[in-house]
Amino acid sequence: MMDFLSDVASGVTWQRALVGLVLFLITFSLSLGLVSLILIKLPSDYFCSHYDRRVWSGRAPTLRIAAAIGKNVLGTLLIILGIIMSLPGVPGQGLLTVLLGVMLVDFPGKNRLEQKLLHRPAIRNSIDKLRARFGKPPLQLE
Repeated sequence: MMDFLSDVASGVTWQRALVGLVLFLITFSLSLGLVSLILIKLPSDYFCSHYDRRVWSGRAPTLRIAAAIGKNVLGTLLIILGIIMSLPGVPGQGLLTVLLGVMLVDFPGKNRLEQKLLHRPAIRNSIDKLRARFGKPPLQLE
């Protein structure tokens, strides 16, 4: 174990540390910007039961199937990235990214999980503060 640690420590240079820092800052900024943009653009009643989420109704069946598959794949990737970003030392908005992934993926109990995540005070307060900063009303929950 000590040999592994000494090999890792000897391989770290100022140039590699600087590249790591730059990558950290870029991924953190992109993650924060994307999550913020999506949360600002959401309608305030998106998480209420009366909100109609059927965007693809009336389209060709192949287009609806392709959109559903793409949406689920993207949602799964966001959930995985959010879990990774929730780890200490990894940049990004972990739980908010998980929430965005859950919003995209279709599975039984999805609405209950969304409501459970949004009823966490830390998540709800940060979303409402962000929306208020851009003049948007707070999210409505059931």
